[in-house]
Amino acid sequence: MTDELRERMGAAAIKAAQAINYESVGTIEFLVDKHRNFYFMEMNTRIQVEHCVTEEVINFDLIKEQIKIAMGEKIIGKAYFPQMHAIECRINAEDPFKNFTPSPGVITTLHTPGGHGIRVDSHVYSGYRIPPNYDSMVGKLITVAQTREEAIAKMHRALSEYVIEGVKTTIPFHLKLMQNEDFKAGNYTTKFMETWDYVNA
Repeated sequence: MTDELRERMGAAAIKAAQAINYESVGTIEFLVDKHRNFYFMEMNTRIQVEHCVTEEVINFDLIKEQIKIAMGEKIIGKAYFPQMHAIECRINAEDPFKNFTPSPGVITTLHTPGGHGIRVDSHVYSGYRIPPNYDSMVGKLITVAQTREEAIAKMHRALSEYVIEGVKTTIPFHLKLMQNEDFKAGNYTTKFMETWDYVNA
């Protein structure tokens, strides 16, 4: 995404929020076509699962800001611009090789990756039982680096060190995705998963 396109989408998002006198944390989402035209998709008036990526690329605590707003404090109003590149993988208790079938059960072994530019947001621990009743996400793995290429390489390394035993997870799927040449080149669309044979990749 170019800086010019990012600025145009940001201006449109601000205009939309101002039109409804919105003052809180929220996300306005757009879809971008191959000609770099963008289209409004939806607005979420809450913290998104992907908020970690935003926090990493602008070095700003969105959760803290939301709490301050709830306490009656005004939004700072400063414009933040991405300085880094970040990627997030949702680690779910699902079997990616069986159409992402849920895999509830007890985590018998857990080892999370670490190091500079590695962030893991999770609530699980060794011995934790993943119930079948709720969302199957067990954690979010985020990497941040100076370039997208470095963030992808760092993500592949972090995924290879992430160990969750006792249940199936999406880690093997994400490992394959980080090695996919189209993904690495940014050559994909919303139809990507319908055409990529990741099982045999």
